[in-house]
Parts: sequence; structure tokens; C-alpha cells
Amino acid sequence: MFSFIEHYIWLIPLLPLLGAATNLLIGRRLSHTAVNVIAVGSISISFILSVLVYIHLISLPVNERHFVDTVYTWIGLGSFQVGLSFLVDPLSTVMILVVSGVGSVIHLYSVGYMHDDKRYSRYFGFLNLFAFAMLLLVLSNSILLMFVGWEGVGLCSYLLIGFWFEKIENARAGMKAFVVNRIGDFGFIVGFILLFTSMGLKTGTWTLDFGVIKSNINLIPVSVLTIVGIMLFVGATGKSAQIPLYVWLPDAMAGPTPVSALIHAATMVTAGVYMVARMNFLYVLAPDALRVIAIVGALTAFFAATIGLVQNDIKKVLAYSTVSQLGYMFIGVGVGAFSAGIFHLMTHAFFKALLFLGAGSVIHAMSGEQDIRKMGGLAKKLPITTSTFIIATLAITGVPGFAGFFSKDDILYNAYISPYGGKFVWALGVTGAVLTAFYMTRLVILTFYGNPRMDHHTAEHIHESPKTMTIPLIILAILSVIGGYIGMPEAFGVHNVFAEFLSPVFASNFNLPEGSISLEWMLMGVSVLAALLGIGLGYYFYAVNTELPDKLAEKFHTTYTWLLNKYYVDEFYLKYIVGGVMKLKDILALFDLGIIDGAVNGAAKLGRKLSEFDGAFDRVVVDGAVNAVGDGIISAGSILRKLQTGLVQNYLIFAIIGLAILLSFVLL
Repeated sequence: MFSFIEHYIWLIPLLPLLGAATNLLIGRRLSHTAVNVIAVGSISISFILSVLVYIHLISLPVNERHFVDTVYTWIGLGSFQVGLSFLVDPLSTVMILVVSGVGSVIHLYSVGYMHDDKRYSRYFGFLNLFAFAMLLLVLSNSILLMFVGWEGVGLCSYLLIGFWFEKIENARAGMKAFVVNRIGDFGFIVGFILLFTSMGLKTGTWTLDFGVIKSNINLIPVSVLTIVGIMLFVGATGKSAQIPLYVWLPDAMAGPTPVSALIHAATMVTAGVYMVARMNFLYVLAPDALRVIAIVGALTAFFAATIGLVQNDIKKVLAYSTVSQLGYMFIGVGVGAFSAGIFHLMTHAFFKALLFLGAGSVIHAMSGEQDIRKMGGLAKKLPITTSTFIIATLAITGVPGFAGFFSKDDILYNAYISPYGGKFVWALGVTGAVLTAFYMTRLVILTFYGNPRMDHHTAEHIHESPKTMTIPLIILAILSVIGGYIGMPEAFGVHNVFAEFLSPVFASNFNLPEGSISLEWMLMGVSVLAALLGIGLGYYFYAVNTELPDKLAEKFHTTYTWLLNKYYVDEFYLKYIVGGVMKLKDILALFDLGIIDGAVNGAAKLGRKLSEFDGAFDRVVVDGAVNAVGDGIISAGSILRKLQTGLVQNYLIFAIIGLAILLSFVLL
């Protein structure tokens, strides 16, 4: 019925790109209304096209639900061909629906939130550009084209996090996100270069297309696949904020709140999870890499949740919540339950976007205040914001009936029965669920209930947000309730529709052990009890015995201080990692200068002594040779000095070139 859409997939990423170009080039000359139509309209049409893609896909037989739309040959070097090709299958369809759907809601919300900003058109230009990069990433048919989108979302995060660059901390936050992601990207580059060379040497096929790699992946040794899988995951830890490269994401709160919702819910942070799911055919052959992913995800889920317990900035609490929830997604894909990880990615996009946009509504009403200690009693004045925020909280804590319950339960159940997870990973996940329910309950009570703690002037001006902001909240609240029912577990006597839809994408030769229905119900009960325990403790601490948190903070002062200061990880990185690199640079610079200057001076002295000898032969031959040596050393010194630029990206390029040469030598 909608088969024509197969030839117009390129419009889905192109429309936001055109919107970005228009608003960035001539947006300052346009009215706010025109900017809104271009920005919101472009991403909304992309969403409509994504819906048509989904309708067309489900009309096809299950084994035919994939097609490639090639626009043109991007790179053609002999047998090495890379096309500007877009892959449509159930996985990429889910992603474009989430990115364009949630992205459209966030664009609409931004109309009200950013209406007074002096760089209004630039903001929407960057927002459209972000959507384009993410859509390109999830639709790419090759690792190389995916990497273009991968780098694109990194660039846009820098532009949007530091959008209000007049404040130095905002500019630093944007730079921090950019640099930390470059570190992760180095691992990603090493991974796909190793995969590319191994595939070419083993098969004679030099390609980066997912389909060709998948069909030949069995020819590559498991040891190589394990290294490739771990290096690709290093890139994912940067994009998706996992230990140890999570430190950029809490600082990303410096950007406008809708940006936080876009980055944390639907786009950049989910890129790493999507990449692991897309490369599932590689990871199922590298079980050690899967175990690494599952353990890192579990540790991150628990670690970030402990920090979220005591944060006082409403957006920082949600930021560490995002880091923790991403950990759950990696538990899912790490234990081999790829559909469960993507399911949580989708439900998380709904309730986390709602939480951030709800926080934006609160901040808007509070005249920019973000400290929850200066809030309270907002429920009466912000009824829509309060009710939708509570719905999102119930979803993220895993209360039955809400979207987060189904996806988190799916992950924890598979973690328990999978040979790549086990009881340790499951226990960390359950503990993280208790902590999540506790700090989210704390956040709701301190923000919306109790006695007002703001100043008199702020209290007089508190009002509900305009409809351009509240309508997106209502839409996301509905999705946060109903979004999980498409992935109901089989213990309920139904088929998991979401898992069945994604099943053609994932490795058919990989099956997790089958647990019993009784075991699934038991683990589901534990998950629900964990959520209720966290909610109950949070209610008791902050609504019943309100003096208890301060008493405990004083009694366990050291622990509280470490949590409040995020375990001093940023300080450690700044002092020992950044400081160490800077010292190493200085040492290398001095070392180079000492060798080069010594060689130049020595050559000059030698030239002067030899020039004392008489004779035409000495003057022509000897002096000429000495001068040539001296000039050569000086020239070499100048070149070597240029190598020590202090720019990390240059050093990474040299390292990649050297690694490629070394790998080629070893493999040949």
C-alpha cells in the first residue's frame, strides 16, 4: 500500500537538515512564526514519513521486512564501495519513530520555552541539525555513514549544551562533552578499523556495509571479534554516558532544558545502545564482550543512582537518573536480550522526556530557579505539570501499569536467566531500582508538596506554563502510561508484540535460556517490591519524618559528602588525567627541544671548525656537506616541533595510522 515510501527514505533525515540550513542561514530575518513552521514542520513531516514506513513494514511478510534505499555511491575506490544508503528494518523503524516523534514534541515545547531568547532561530537550527544527525545515524547502512551521524550528534551536543555560552560554565560544559566523546570515539574508530581490515584480509571483501559484514562475520576469529566488540563499546560509553566516560552528561544540564530532554531521552545518549543492538550479530559471537557490557551497565546503573540520592538541582537529579537508566539498557543488550534493551530505550524516551520537560515547566514558573530546596507547594499552582511529572515518576520507578514497569522487568528477568548476566548483575539492577524509586519520590515531594520555600517575589509570579508547553507534557504522559503494553511479558498470557516485531533483526542462532513462568512472576514481584520499598522510604523520609534526612547526613557526614560531590570523580580526572596529559606534553616538548637544539648547535660547531681548513675542496665539498646536514637537521627539527602541537586529535590521528600499519603487518 505504501511501497512508494521505499524510494523516499532519504527525506526523513533530509527535511530536518533543510530546516537547520534555512534557520541558520536566514533565520534572523524571519519572524518567530516562520522559524517555528520551518523547525517544527520539518521534524513533524519526518515523523509522518516514519509512521508511513512503519505501516508499510508491517504489511510485508516477516522475513521481508527490510530494504535499502541507496541515493548514490559516496566513496568508490576499486572494490571498496560505500553508498549513501539507508537501511530500513524493524530496529531502525523503532528508532526513527522515537527520534522524530519525541523530537517533534520537544520542538513544539521549545516554542514556548525559548520564545524570549535572542538567538531564537539559531537554537531551532541547532535542534533540527541534532535531529538530522541522529536520524542519519540510525538509518545508515554502513558503519562509516553511521560514524558521520555519530560525530554529528557529538558536534550538536557541543553547540546546544554551550548554547548560552556567555556563562563560562556553560561553555566549559559543552567543551567537556565534546572532549569526553572524542575519547570514546577513538575506541570506536579503532574498533571499526580492526573489523574492516580483518574482514578484508579474511574474505577479500573490503566493506563497511552491515549486511555484508553480517554474512561474513563467522570467518573472523573470536579473539578479534572480542577486541572489536569491546572497542566499539568504548565508543558507546562516551555517547551513552557509562563508566568511566559518563562525566560529561550531568554537566550537559547547562544547556536549555528542552535540549536536556532531547539529548537525554531520544537522541545522543541512546546512540551507543542502538549501536550494540545493530551489531548484535558480532556480539553473539563474542560472549566476553557481552559480559563486559552487562557488568559495566549494572555498575553504572547502581553507581549513578547512589549519586542521585542527594543532588539538589532538579536537572542534576534527572541527569544521574539518565545515566542510571542507560545502565539498564546496557544490561539488556549485554545479557543478550537485545529487544528488551531497545524496549527500555523506547519507554525511557517517553518518561524521561516528560521528566525533563516537566522540570523545564517548573524552572519556567520559578523564574529560573533549579534548587529543589527552594521549591515546595507547587502542586496547587502547577496542576498539569505536577500530574504529568508524577506519571513519569511512576513510570521510571517501575510501578505496575506504567511503561517503565514492563521494560525494566523484561531486562531484570533476562539478566537473571542469562549466562552473560546472572545473579550479580540482577542484584545490582534491583538495588538500583530501589534507589531510583527513593530519589524520584524525594524529588516529587520536595518540588511539589510541603510548605513553599521560595522567596515572596517568586511565589507571587508562579503560574502554569502555556499550552505550547503543557500539551507536549500531556502527550508524553499518555505515552508513559500506554507505551509499555506493546511489550507485555508472556507471563501475562500474551505475546510480546515488541519482541516479535524486532526478532528478524537479531541473530537467529542466539537464544537465551528459557525460564519458567513461575520464576518470571517471582522476579516480577521482587521488582515491584523494590519500587514500592523505594517509594515508601522516600515518602517516610521527606513527608513523615522530615528531620531524619538531615540527621542521617550529619551522622554519616563523610558518605554524604562523597555522594554530594559525586565521589570526586571530576576532580580526580582533572588532577590526574588532564593534569598528567599536560605534564607529559610539556616533558615531550622539552625533550624534543633539547635534542633538536643540541643537534643543531653541534652541527654548527662542527661546520665552523671544518671551515677553518683552507682549500677549495674544503670550501666547496666539506662546507657544502656540513651546511646541508645542518639545514636538514634544522628542517627536521621544525617538522618535529609541529608534531608536538598539544592538540589531542592530531595525536589520535597518528595513533590510528600507526595502529592500522601495525595491524596490517601482523595480519598479513
